[in-house]
Amino acid sequence: MVWKVIGIVVVAMIAFWILGALIEALMPILVIAAIGTGVYLLYKAIAGSDKTPIS
Repeated sequence: MVWKVIGIVVVAMIAFWILGALIEALMPILVIAAIGTGVYLLYKAIAGSDKTPIS
């Protein structure tokens, strides 16, 4: 019974280490994608503006 508990704790620790490494590796890609999306949407908002007079 003790070995099952120790095994579960070890497997959980390994899973958290793997999950943490994946998040740490993917975070820069996520930040770059968010910045790129923001720049694209800003460009589309400026470039697609209506050129007609306000009146």
